[in-house]
Amino acid sequence: MAKGIFPVEKLQSIQTPFYYYDTELLRQTLQAIVSEARKHDGFVVHYAVKANANPKILRIIREAGLGADCVSGGEIEASVKAGFASNKIVYAGVGKSDWEINLGLEHDIFCFNVESIPELEVINELAAAKGKVARVAFRLNPNVGAHTHANITTGLAENKFGIAMRDMVSVIREAERLPNVKCVGLHFHIGSQILDMGDFEALCNRVNELQDELERHRIRVEHINVGGGLGIDYAHPNRVSIPDFKSYFDTYAKKLKLRNGQTLHFELGRAVVAQCGSLITRTLYIKEGATKKFAIVDAGFTDLIRPALYQAYHKIENITSEEPTEAYDVVGPICESTDVFAKQIDLNRTKRGDLLAIRSAGAYGEIMASQYNCRKLPLGYMSDEL
Repeated sequence: MAKGIFPVEKLQSIQTPFYYYDTELLRQTLQAIVSEARKHDGFVVHYAVKANANPKILRIIREAGLGADCVSGGEIEASVKAGFASNKIVYAGVGKSDWEINLGLEHDIFCFNVESIPELEVINELAAAKGKVARVAFRLNPNVGAHTHANITTGLAENKFGIAMRDMVSVIREAERLPNVKCVGLHFHIGSQILDMGDFEALCNRVNELQDELERHRIRVEHINVGGGLGIDYAHPNRVSIPDFKSYFDTYAKKLKLRNGQTLHFELGRAVVAQCGSLITRTLYIKEGATKKFAIVDAGFTDLIRPALYQAYHKIENITSEEPTEAYDVVGPICESTDVFAKQIDLNRTKRGDLLAIRSAGAYGEIMASQYNCRKLPLGYMSDEL
């Protein structure tokens, strides 16, 4: 059981639902990332801000030396406010608005990851108006499948992301023609929550093929960005609290053929923050149904939408009970049938007032919260501040 990792008495006094972040585990995770990445020349790690933009979380990540991977102007603002150096910020997304592009230009960010020729032309136009040259990398769609949920694959031809490989050379030639953009790299991302290193090997093979093709056209880029995608163990957050960063980075070191002087950029999100966060919710009622028991809690999909959106699994633990286990459906108060965190799971016998911890919720939890049903947004609390 995980009861020992939670300061239950302190948590009892906080209004639920809320997010609890184990900052010691976050720092241990960051130490593992930095340690493994440093074993390989030219490896640069950015944190995918979309996973969790809590300002205190961002500050800890910035202090560890990671850069920031942003997908909106708001994320650029949050990163700058948290102290990330502009030359460590990359900006991706299929629909960058003019004000967001201008914001990136004003801060002289490291790179725009461009996903279409129309976007490239707009960046060139806005950069010209500011008398600047924007650094761009082209996000290519490698048509590489990943062993993950269909809703979080991004590297197939059918997905909205990226430029088709067949257009790679012509797009780079177009950039060479435009005076206010400079192509500095290639960008890839095949999906999220990937645990099979074979998926990353497949991406390496495709990138190697593309680089060979570029060299036949006498084109060479300074940077390769392979995105993120490394998953976590949702079933065993206590036993496997830190992902296998060694195998992840070693796979790229062994399989990707970098050219002399090239740097390799990563954009890790979930793997950085997921295991350090738990959604803490209080049991409101135990309802006896005809065939099952419901533990009705005060958190809903407004606080953690992943189970409703992706049918995602999160381990749930009663951190205030030592009684024998019973089977429950854990459900929230939202007026929707999909407001269910788990069905028929074993919990220590649960009663009104018990605290449940919904684990591995540090990524795509607090950041995706909504105010549907006019509910308040959940707050986040750091372990080292309680």
